[in-house]
Amino acid sequence: MMGCWVLNEGLSIILVLSWLGVNLYLFIDTFYWYEEEESFHYTRVILGSTLAWARASALCLNFNCMLILIPISRNLISFIRGTSICCRGPWRRQLDKNLKFHKLVAYGIAVNATIHVVAHFFNLERYRWSQSKEAQGLLAALSKLGNTPNESYLNPIRTFPMNTTTELLRTIAGVTGLVISLALVLIMTSSTEFIRQASYELFWCTHHVFIVFFLSLAIHGMGRIVRGQTQDSLSLHNITFCRDRYAEWQTVAQCPVPQFSGKEPSAWKWILGPVVLYACERIIRFWRFQQEVVITKVVSHPSGVLELHMKKRGFKMAPGQYILVKCSAISSLEWHPFTLTSAPQEDFFSVHIRAAGDWTAALLEAFGAEGQALQEPWRLPRLAVDGPFGAALTDVFHYPVSVCIAAGIGVTPFAALLKSIWYKCSEAQTPLKLSKVYFYWICRDARAFEWFADLLLSLETRMSEQGKTHFLSYHIFLTGWDENQAVHIALHWDENTDVITGLKQKTFYGRPNWNNEFKQIAYSHPSSSIGVFFCGPKALSRTLQKMCHLYSSADPRGVHFYYNKESF
Repeated sequence: MMGCWVLNEGLSIILVLSWLGVNLYLFIDTFYWYEEEESFHYTRVILGSTLAWARASALCLNFNCMLILIPISRNLISFIRGTSICCRGPWRRQLDKNLKFHKLVAYGIAVNATIHVVAHFFNLERYRWSQSKEAQGLLAALSKLGNTPNESYLNPIRTFPMNTTTELLRTIAGVTGLVISLALVLIMTSSTEFIRQASYELFWCTHHVFIVFFLSLAIHGMGRIVRGQTQDSLSLHNITFCRDRYAEWQTVAQCPVPQFSGKEPSAWKWILGPVVLYACERIIRFWRFQQEVVITKVVSHPSGVLELHMKKRGFKMAPGQYILVKCSAISSLEWHPFTLTSAPQEDFFSVHIRAAGDWTAALLEAFGAEGQALQEPWRLPRLAVDGPFGAALTDVFHYPVSVCIAAGIGVTPFAALLKSIWYKCSEAQTPLKLSKVYFYWICRDARAFEWFADLLLSLETRMSEQGKTHFLSYHIFLTGWDENQAVHIALHWDENTDVITGLKQKTFYGRPNWNNEFKQIAYSHPSSSIGVFFCGPKALSRTLQKMCHLYSSADPRGVHFYYNKESF
């Protein structure tokens, strides 16, 4: 069985292969151009094939620098997600992999930058050696050009004993090349998961060195160290006839001394558009940062969960979207993503925040949620909110059948979704494509159910009143309990409602058998397109992807599972 899960994954492969294909095309095409271009014939005499290696990698570097900022332009991606005419189905799901593509492009930049630097090290050594006494013939003649008036040089290294490193650092290309290399190393090394978790501010600060990186890249080519023969010189100086008559260049009219110049810098042309686009992105974020956020309600839940209700002028959202939150009292730099847990129909927006790190622990303490009395509204720290931004869960209503799976605090995206379902079911005039929802929640701590149980209970009641009990099928799995809880559960097992959640649907103990669950869903909906939406750890995500693959039909008329993972 394969089906449309393969199509979804296949599109990812197609996009990656397309990116690789463009890189290979640009590299190979540029490489052969510099290997064969007549105006660089004399340059190749000195540098050999390392000229082509340096120039081909430079073009690919420019191409990837053009792409690197686009995946992190959240407002642009949210806008594209909203234009369903331009972006539908499997193509739309690729937008959720924007950070993966950002990292992929970063690796492309690192590889091409390494090739470019190594090639130029060889070029510098070849330039230096061609000024030595061992250099003979045409090589020596080309290196001596520029020593007399009315001659343009080809070799930027003018004498053999010259220290190439010192000389290089006196040029625009040398200084900017060093700055670009150091900035890239700093950005790449501080982007590891270990650094991000240990010190987010270090990651944030070093990542913003990209400003220096792009400025240096834009002016890097102004040094024009690598030079080629001018078009005017080519029309007067026939290389085929004159290259073996280098000793007669000064005397034979048919072979005037060749003239050379550096190539016009082009990196700025590649990066100008994306830089302007990203500058607009940052202006929008700054404008949103300045807008006042009013905190209307603060609730402290068990298991270290803080619920915040907020209002902001002009704020509009969709189920499953997320916002970025900054608390300047804790950190003036850090923005953290949190899924919205309110429904679009409510007159506020809310988030549930669990203490899962230094920043979140500090936030809970600032709001008095760590065993302290909750702060008075006027004493609460100021929050800045950016967003909302699109996410995979906004597609839940686009399928006739949706399977929503949450692990731990990963249930927060589905709170907004279930609330929205509750409101939509209350509005009889609202037609829904969605006809069935399967909801799974796997949680380790029984206390974590408390803040979510009220929502499920109200939804269960509403569905029962409207005769739509079949619409929502939910399954809650508790994976951790102690001996006292086990005894309490056993004593109350025969009651009509669950002893932990208070719901009619009893809680399961242990982990789901995903083979059985997917097999049953596929059997119940033999010819349906089923959206699978997940928020939780990577290990379970891989398992669910395999299940979608395994239980999707190869027959286009059969059942198809489409996998979507919540990501920020």
